[in-house]
Amino acid sequence: MKNKANSNKTNDIQDIQEGVFGRENIEYPSALPLQNPYISRNEPVKPLLEVLFISSYPPRECGIATYSQDLIKSLNNKFSNSFALSVCALESGKVNYSYPEEVKYILDTSKEDAFKKISESINKDDNIQMVLIQHEFGFFNSQKQAFLDFLRSIHKPVAIVFHTVLPNPDDRLRSEVREIADACVSIVVMTNHSAKILMLDYRISEQNISVIAHGTHLVTHQSEEFLKMKYGLKDKKVLTTFGLLSSGKSIETTLHAMPEILLKSPEVVFLVIGKTHPEVVKSEGEKYREMLENTVKELNLQEQVKFINQYLALPELLEYLQLSDIYLFTTNDPNQAVSGTFAYAMSCGCPILSTPIPHAKEVLTKDTGIIFDFRDSGQLAKGVVHLLNNEPLRRSIIINTLQKIVSTAWENSAVMHAKLFEKITGTGEAVKYNLPQINLAHLNLMTTETGIIQFSKLNHPDLDSGYTLDDNARALVAISMYYKMTGYEQNIIDIRKYLSFIGSCQQKDGNFLNYMDADLQFTSQNEDVNLDDSNGRAIWALGYLISLKEALPADIHSLAKAIFERSLPHISKVYSTRSMAFAIKGLYYYNRTNPSHTAVELIRTIADRLSKMYHHESNINWEWYESYLTYANSVLPEAMLLSWSVTGENLYKEIALSSMKFLLSQTFNENGIEVISNKNWLLKGEKPGHYGEQPIDVAYTVMTLGMFYEAFQKEEYRLKMEIAFNWFLGDNRLHQIIYNPCTGGCYDGLEETHVNLNQGAESTVSYLMARLSMESFRQEETPPMFPVRKHARINPTQKRLLYSTDEKQFSQPILRSQPQKLD
Repeated sequence: MKNKANSNKTNDIQDIQEGVFGRENIEYPSALPLQNPYISRNEPVKPLLEVLFISSYPPRECGIATYSQDLIKSLNNKFSNSFALSVCALESGKVNYSYPEEVKYILDTSKEDAFKKISESINKDDNIQMVLIQHEFGFFNSQKQAFLDFLRSIHKPVAIVFHTVLPNPDDRLRSEVREIADACVSIVVMTNHSAKILMLDYRISEQNISVIAHGTHLVTHQSEEFLKMKYGLKDKKVLTTFGLLSSGKSIETTLHAMPEILLKSPEVVFLVIGKTHPEVVKSEGEKYREMLENTVKELNLQEQVKFINQYLALPELLEYLQLSDIYLFTTNDPNQAVSGTFAYAMSCGCPILSTPIPHAKEVLTKDTGIIFDFRDSGQLAKGVVHLLNNEPLRRSIIINTLQKIVSTAWENSAVMHAKLFEKITGTGEAVKYNLPQINLAHLNLMTTETGIIQFSKLNHPDLDSGYTLDDNARALVAISMYYKMTGYEQNIIDIRKYLSFIGSCQQKDGNFLNYMDADLQFTSQNEDVNLDDSNGRAIWALGYLISLKEALPADIHSLAKAIFERSLPHISKVYSTRSMAFAIKGLYYYNRTNPSHTAVELIRTIADRLSKMYHHESNINWEWYESYLTYANSVLPEAMLLSWSVTGENLYKEIALSSMKFLLSQTFNENGIEVISNKNWLLKGEKPGHYGEQPIDVAYTVMTLGMFYEAFQKEEYRLKMEIAFNWFLGDNRLHQIIYNPCTGGCYDGLEETHVNLNQGAESTVSYLMARLSMESFRQEETPPMFPVRKHARINPTQKRLLYSTDEKQFSQPILRSQPQKLD
């Protein structure tokens, strides 16, 4: 098991901000349509549960419109096989919007009779099973009674999302909100603060309230230096605010702070991103923007303040936020419950200075930002100067901010909403997670000319962490699985790299070393750590590659076979439990295309050892090979299953089935799957520990369940395989994604209250092995999406390690100073 302590290193945050290799240079084909991910077992196709969203909606320029579109996109990406999502778009007065296809109805909130007509349409629409309303008081102020009548007249379950929750209501407001709440089966708010106000000030029952944070976008965290050059801001310190402009934004608070800020940091530029709010334009034109522009002139800030008078597309907006050194949120409304702009800034890792709205007080601490008083330009200036002149603090805030906000990713918001829909509709059926498209981007990013790098800082490779045999063996399995599935010729390049690395780790006696530093020198860790398990993984990877003989270039097969056969004498001397299991896997695959009496006898010898261990330790309550459960547990019953398939020895089959049943009883529960904690191994007679769940254990479970299903066609194995894989997608104890679809990487673990944001080799390759294992369970035979790499992204100073089959060079790496360019 890899020590994850090193993967949490954040000392050199500059690497995180600037990137290790520069810009991504990967092209993607058009996305394929989402598929029903699992084979239909002769079950009739049921109509999808339709949820009608009632909300403002793009192209209307409105924060709630953008919110609803983002939420619907995330729900469709994850659960298109569970829900059909439609929209009733809110309008006010005569407009002429061209809506996307999901808009099914339009409600003009300025007309009383429009509410009745829409409620009748909803009631007659048999496909709609529930309604979700995005509520803002301004939407319905002109027709309050019509809106209440509308809620009461709908015969479908209605949930409502309060985007504003005002504290200390008068009797009229309290009565209005309670009437709305009484007409709905569920109320959603975005902060715990808002939930408390509803309970204490409005006397609404806690059991009817759900807290689902405002969603945020996952980003790839591009190079800040590159982005500043792209937007003409090289060598500038950038302060940013964005959103539809109105006087409530109090942008002038920052303008009045700028002279003091510039005295200490003359390189500062302040970006005001966003056009004036359309409703404000209707009532007062550009009065507020003109006031701001006049203030800029009066303070002589024309060179330091830039107005970007546009409603920016999301990708461009996220780039502006990523290049920002500090984000400023200066609203003067103390009752603003939540802000989408605030959430977006946090998702990009921006250190934030904010006025004390409830959202800010809930998520900002001394570790994630600074809160200042409303309209207090002096406090704002002091906070900006403090952050700009304390680089270590600012870098620390970046990491803490990302850790704080990741749980609110739109993917996680989709999971929480899906569970709410399931509860409200009472369908009794679990939602079906879509299989994500296969994405090799992060695997490519982590792979140099030498092999795959061990750790990452967030999603940026940490070159200083070096390389391991473990990671390169697993990477060889994953890329070989992908090559077997797609026949994608570019994979051969990486197969050669990973195989070359494994060969260079092999010693003269056939054994392997595990740890190699960035300078391609074996480290002292090889003397201090038991290497049996890494040796077993190498044998597994080699055996799997050899099994693809017919699809591989002859020289690759010959090299893998030569390395494998040099290890055979060492295999018989292995007694480490998991190393023996991995060795059986390798021998099994080797024997498939190279039938060998020696391989079969080695399998029998090792399986007999595992059998003896099982009989020594097992009893009626503990059907296992050791007196504890640790990591990679599922490979033990899998090894016994494979031993039975090769030898026909029924004892191996019986042990495989009983030990697998026991393991599943210890790892599957009401939360889905909870693998054994890497903080507290499960000892015989004790209860399982919690927290510290790692992707590698879930991935091995998925792969083993697939093997058992193939062998016995038992539906339980297929269903548990699905449940286990969904752990990566958010069906876990924290209801948070572990796989990051934005990067193609996988987070390093599920801790007590959060995920470990680093996306190292072990986690990413583990996810890929699990995802590729699921591919055989797709309902339709469609090729998966994969990235096409035009050029390798290699650090120019990075050395390259080659491996030669020359007898004299078996244990001596060959170094090449200049990397090859891959086309």
